[in-house]
Amino acid sequence: QVQVVESGGGLVQPGGSLRLSCTASGSIFTFNVMGWYRQAPGKERDLVAEITTDGSTNYADSVKGRFTVSRDNDKDTVYLQMSGLKPEDTAVYYCKAETWDYAYWGQGTQVTVSS
Repeated sequence: QVQVVESGGGLVQPGGSLRLSCTASGSIFTFNVMGWYRQAPGKERDLVAEITTDGSTNYADSVKGRFTVSRDNDKDTVYLQMSGLKPEDTAVYYCKAETWDYAYWGQGTQVTVSS
């Protein structure tokens, strides 16, 4: 059974930093793409950043230059380093791990940016 587990959320002041981590396990297939999505109250779940096994990345325009996604392929772990956080970054952040045939989601971790 595949498990996707996030950690690292919390409360941070505007301009602060946080690092999220996500580890996927239990699949016999490679997690070709791992990434982060977020969902604010009353809004849809949107892509934040994603990364492939060869290191290719894709970012939402709203986080370019502030967030950095990286991964450790040996550990099937993806990270999201968030800097310059703004109140509008407040959301539940979800990790997604994709094999060739399925996408697995974590339970989500809350990030709140507030003074």
